[in-house]
Amino acid sequence: MFQAIERWLKGAALEAQEYVRLTMAAVRCTFTPPIYRHDVVEQFDLIGVGSLTVVLLSGLFTGAALAMQTGLTLDRFGARPVVGQLVSISMIKELGPVLTALMLTGRIGSGIAAELGSMVVTDQINALRALGTDPVRKLVVPRLLAGFCMAPVLTALADFVGIFGGWVVARFTLQVNSGVYWSSVTNGLYMQDAWMGLIKPLVFGFLIVTIACHVGLRTAGGTAGVGKSTTVAVVAGSVAVIAADFFVTQLLATLLY
Repeated sequence: MFQAIERWLKGAALEAQEYVRLTMAAVRCTFTPPIYRHDVVEQFDLIGVGSLTVVLLSGLFTGAALAMQTGLTLDRFGARPVVGQLVSISMIKELGPVLTALMLTGRIGSGIAAELGSMVVTDQINALRALGTDPVRKLVVPRLLAGFCMAPVLTALADFVGIFGGWVVARFTLQVNSGVYWSSVTNGLYMQDAWMGLIKPLVFGFLIVTIACHVGLRTAGGTAGVGKSTTVAVVAGSVAVIAADFFVTQLLATLLY
């Protein structure tokens, strides 16, 4: 039993070490030439535009459900008109960034791990090295830039659509006046809330892409290994997002408030 625990700890330490090495190499390559601009633009399209539909739908229905639940709860205190404030604060500070990150983990995290894993098991990564191309610079950096830059944009869109979905429920189900709702939305937000809602996605996007790339490049065992890597990328990315949300929230709350 102790030997099994020791092997598991050694394996975890090795994975952490390799992840840090890959991350540092990717960050270094980001700021040094050459930069594969075509690949960067392609990943911006795949990660940003390709994820737009699922992010908007999740944001819309999350905001609508949040308005319904909070409206019913606020009725007990006669505070139904402030439903807009609760929806906006919840979406911008917490639900928008986290749910968008989880959607991205399921969509792009799994895709990156599967794509890179397939390249590993078919020796395409070794072929790149044989041709003198750095796989980190060619494959990881464009995905890292796209995930880091597009996560805040997608989160902002999800926040807006979620607040709009909350307005639909508040206006037509809870019978809250539109002017009262939007006034509550604007009056309840502060600049610190906006900063928190924009900084979190930067961290989440970085974690999602780097974890998926690390898992994909560490794939072994043929096609079965590709499936395993895809599962590991989604699970590890989701756990990392939730854990990072706690620590980033605590840090930003100390710095901003």
